[in-house]
Formats: sequence, structure tokens, C-alpha cells
Amino acid sequence: MTNKKDLEFLRVTHLRGPNIWTYRPVIEVVVDIGALEDAPSNKIPGLNERLEAWLPGLVVHRCGVGEHGGFLERLRDGTWAGHILEHVVLELQNLAGMKTGFGKTRSTGERGIYKMAFRTRDEHVGRAALAAGRELLLAAINDTGYDLAAQVAALKELVDDHCLGPSTAHIVEAATERRIPSIRLTDGNLVQLGHGAAQRRIWTAETERTSAIAESIASDKDLTKSMLKSCGIPVPEGSLVRSAEEAWEEAQDIGLPVVVKPYDGNHGRGVSLNLMTEADVTAAYELASRKGGSQSVIVERFIAGDEHRILVVGTEVVAVAKGESLWVTGDGKSNIIELVDSQINTDPRRGTNEDAPLNALAPEKGAEIILELQRQGLTAYSIPQDGQKVLIQPNGNVAWDVTEKIHPSVAHAAALSARVVGLDIAGVDLVCEDISRPLDEQRGAVIEVNASPGLLAHLKPANGEARPVGKAIVAHLFEPEENGRIPIVGVTGTQGTSLIARMVGCLVNLTGIHVGVASGQGLYLDHRQVVKGDCIKWEAGQRLLINRTLKTAVFESNARMILTEGLAYDKCQVGIVTDMEGIEGLAEFYIRDIDDMANVIRTQVDVILPHGVAVLNAENEAVAELAGLCDGRVIFYSEDPDNAVVAAHRTAGERNVIVRAGSIVLADGADEAVLLPLAALNPATVKYPASVLAAVAAAWALGVEPEIMAAGLRTFDPAAKHAPH
Repeated sequence: MTNKKDLEFLRVTHLRGPNIWTYRPVIEVVVDIGALEDAPSNKIPGLNERLEAWLPGLVVHRCGVGEHGGFLERLRDGTWAGHILEHVVLELQNLAGMKTGFGKTRSTGERGIYKMAFRTRDEHVGRAALAAGRELLLAAINDTGYDLAAQVAALKELVDDHCLGPSTAHIVEAATERRIPSIRLTDGNLVQLGHGAAQRRIWTAETERTSAIAESIASDKDLTKSMLKSCGIPVPEGSLVRSAEEAWEEAQDIGLPVVVKPYDGNHGRGVSLNLMTEADVTAAYELASRKGGSQSVIVERFIAGDEHRILVVGTEVVAVAKGESLWVTGDGKSNIIELVDSQINTDPRRGTNEDAPLNALAPEKGAEIILELQRQGLTAYSIPQDGQKVLIQPNGNVAWDVTEKIHPSVAHAAALSARVVGLDIAGVDLVCEDISRPLDEQRGAVIEVNASPGLLAHLKPANGEARPVGKAIVAHLFEPEENGRIPIVGVTGTQGTSLIARMVGCLVNLTGIHVGVASGQGLYLDHRQVVKGDCIKWEAGQRLLINRTLKTAVFESNARMILTEGLAYDKCQVGIVTDMEGIEGLAEFYIRDIDDMANVIRTQVDVILPHGVAVLNAENEAVAELAGLCDGRVIFYSEDPDNAVVAAHRTAGERNVIVRAGSIVLADGADEAVLLPLAALNPATVKYPASVLAAVAAAWALGVEPEIMAAGLRTFDPAAKHAPH
């Protein structure tokens, strides 16, 4: 214990998988609050008022009270600095745009020392929020100043730098709602949904089904248009040109007004609309060639109407957004820049980061805006007369949801456009006056088909209903009955767990299924050892989960891994617990007795799926008691056929694996079936009968046929470098 009025972090640990606190990643902190042990919140003058003033969002923290304002009630009644820090850190993350709500603080039993955990979606942000939370809390305790705005701004930058973009995060959340696991594969937006052979991959609005050829076609606007036209989809008349002179000649041939745009552009960059003069066409050509990075530019007939972005996923239209022109009205005093800032950029939906559905505009920098102003005889620094309306941007503001209004024939044309190009997810740009009427009634046309379309216009429309596009993308990737999971077996304990893991892998592999095993002896793919040494590590486990060939994976873990990293998987089909030994080696984690140890080891049982199975050692009382925590079924194993736990389980009609008369027996309720004599095992294996029983129980839970189990057990050699087939 220390006597200082301070908060000292004794250890900070990022638990990346299921742990003693929760199923999700958390940061765990061992904090020494020192002299603050004698100063709960109700004994520090002004503390509560300062916290509420700085962080008004604390009012929604329910805390242990379980209702709105619960945490503030705890503050008024008196709570300690470790608990306060938990809520301050959570609220800082929320203010930074990374919504989190889970946190817990527990005493370690040592005076002034607490273990605190809080949910975080990114380690960098979480650690920074922890440091900022400590500074803020100490400032509130000591009544000193604190620049909250600057700290939140810094945290927001970290969120932008390290967290998934909003579109990708929305898809991942939709997968999570369907209980499909996810793994972030890079620091960017490449994400794996599902595990092993059941996985799919996304990169924002691209999927592993998105063809590179289709993307190339979509980026070639002239080729796209010719393909659409050949299939009867209305497109604007136009041609590819390679000089400003050709652009003007083509414009005259088509008939004014025209549109000029890059042949390989996207997101509306370099597009100029409604051009009427040679000077406008020439300037637009220069802009388009510069933005597209090529002399090749498209000149096409201008179509009157509003721009629409139609999101097609698979074969269905899932969202439609409408664009609008942007204007400002002069006051006789302000220039265009000032008018845009006061009349357009004040819209809270506009911003410069990915979270904003609409972009903030800079008339003095945006080439398209500069050109549009030039056509009106203006610059960004011109001062329009009082009441004069000035067109700032004729396109690029597609953020008004009109999904419910689209005519079936228009939806069909959009879906067909995506299929013609070959994209599984496409943003089809279409111009028409009324999306609720057929295109042939109003000279409407498809102007572009885009790969990797932006989703924010549909997730955060400027007006109208947000659309569940993430749900549609996940449904496109996974059939209704699919959850992206492969059978996972977790083995936790200290007694023979490496042997059990390898044996389970061998027995399952004999069924013809590719299996990966991560254990204390190494990393195995089927019978082949690919990494030697201890692989009871989170990162080793991830190597198995991202392997697209694996249809089953087996993971060995122990209490130390759960306490330092968390399990490598979120859920499992089978969870095996052998024992709760090793308490003496965990003193640094404040694990002192069997109850503390059970709280750690139960993590393996907590993650078993509702249709899964816990395999528990009936001869260990503490292990057997974990049965009540399992959401699925339980198979007990015991060398003693008359074990009381086994007997009660059999009476309940449940499964057990026992030894009777020197043979391994599968006991299903009152029925018994001899698997094989122990004497038939390899001499090196028969030394560990309890491990054999645990492996048999796991294989039984996975549906391995008894004949295959018997054959595998006869040939399994624990000393072999390569487990035999």
C-alpha cells in the first residue's frame, strides 16, 4: 500500500479474446489508488460536480444500480477511484466516437489495489483513453484544470487512424447480430467473417466474390456504357475523346448541353454537368483529364433530372439515395467562401471524416466548384448581390433516401446493370426526374456503375430512413442456415492437455476432415507439425482460424493464457476441462484459492455454444461443478465407472465415458458400448488413461463414429513427430 494521493497502474493488459470479465476484448488494469482508499467520491468536495460538468454523458451510465443515472447515484453515495476511472474511460471512448458500455471494477483483497476492466474496440484507443481518464480524474479530484476538448480531439484522431471505417464496422455489426465471428486481417478494412473453411472476406463494400475483371470494366466508363447499351439499358449518348478540340466537336454532334467526365473516374470526381459553351467544354475537359490521370475523357448527352445512387447487393436493390444541387444566396456582404460556410457547411451532416454522410465544401480548393463558379462569371472570393442565388455544386450530394419510391422497372434496370458489369455489390448511378416512374417515360438513363460503392449515404442519409445494407451484404455472403463457424474444440487445464488436443485432432482427421491443432507442443495441420514449441498463444490460434482449408480446429489453453490474452476464439463446439491445478503460479494475478481459479477456468465453459458440449473430469469436484454453467450438454469422463457424478449423470440419461473391466466404455444413459480395451492402445498412450477418455468424449461429441475412434486410438503414438493416419 502507498500513502500518495494518486492513481498508479501496476499492470495494463489487453485481453483480446474471452476472459474472466466478458466474451469481448477488454483492457484490464491493476490500479493502486493509494491514499484515495480513504477518500471515496462523497468525501472529496466538488468532485462529483466537476465530473458531471465535464462529462454530462455519465448520466446514462446505469452501473450496478441498473437504471438511468445509476452511476451518478453511486457517486453521490460514495464510490472509489478505481470504479470512477472505469466510467470516465468508457465515457471518453464514447465521446471519441467509439461506443462502448461494459466495465467492471473489483477489489483484489489488498488495500488500495483494484482490478478494473473496460471494453474497447481498439487497443491503441483504449490505452490512450485510460491515460486520459487518469489525468481527468486526478484533475477532478485535485480541482485543477483539464482541456477535455483537446483530449477528445486527440482520441478521435486515434479512432480514425485505428478503428474500422463506419461502412465496414456496420457490416461487421450485422454479422455479429447473426452470431458470425469476425477477424480483422489488417490495420485497414480487410475483415474475415467466419472461421476456417466457412469464412468470407470483405473490404468495405467489396467481397471475395467481387471480380477484379468486373472492377476493371466498371472503371472503364466507355466500356461499361457500351455493355449496358447492348443489353437494352438506357445510357446517355456519347463518345470517348482525347483532346479539348475533340470534346467540343463531340459536344456539337451530340447536341448541347453535355456532360464531360473522366473515362476511369469514380465518386463524381472531375465531372462537369450541363455544359453549353466551347469554353465550358474545354475547361471541363482539362479538369476531367487531370482528375482521371489520362487524356481519355467522355463527352455525353446531359440528362435533365436528379442524380440517384442505387445500391445493388447480389441481385437485389437494397437502397436508393437521391442527390440535390447546392446553392447559396448572397447577402451583398459575404464572399462565396463565407456563404458556403454559413449556409452549407453548418449542416451537422457535413464533415471531413468518414463518419459524415456529406462532405464539407471548400469553394477555393474544389476544382469542380471553381469551374462551376467560372461558368457563372464568379470566383470563390466574389461577393454576390443581396438575394442572388449561386449554384455551388450540381451533383455529388446523394444523401436523400428514396428507397421506397423506386419503380420496379427502374430497380430491374439497376440490378441488370450490376450483373452486366459482373459486380456482386455495385453502386449504380442513374439520372431521372422521378425515380417512381419508368425510365422510358422521362428519358432517364444509367450513367455509371461503380465498384466498392460508398455506403454512408444509405447508413446516414441526410433525410429519410437509414437502410440495413450491412445485413443485406451479410445475407449475400451467408445462406440463412450458415453462421460462418467450424467446429472448435478448446482444452483447458494442466493435466495431459497437449496430449488430449493432439489426440482429438488425430481422431477427427481420420474422418477425412482437415484439422488444425494449437497446443503446448506446437502447431499442427492434420498430421504435420508446422511450428515446434509452445503454441498456447492467441496469435497461434489466429493462424488456425484464418486458414481456409480447416474444417475443425483444436486449441489448448490454460489459466495463464486466459489471464494474459484471453481465449483465441469467441465460441466453441466442445470445451474440455481437466483440472484446476497451478494456483500457486498465479499469485501475480491475485488468484489465491480454488474459487478464484474456478472463475478463470469457467471461461472455457462459458464460451460453449448452446448446441455444444462440455467435457468435464468427473473425478475433480471443482471441475464437475462447472457443468451447471454450460449452455449446452455435458459429457463426464472418469476411470471409475461407479463415480457418483457419473452415476447421477447416467440416471439423467446423459452421456459419460468410463473404464470398465479394462476397456473404454461409451455410456449413454443406461446403455453401454465397449469402444476398445486399454491394452490395445500404444504403450506410451495407455499411461494416460484420463487423457484418452477426455479425447474420446470430445470426438464422441463431434460425431466421430466409434469404429473410427477405435482405429485411431490403436495407431496413435504420442511420441511420434507426425501423428499417423
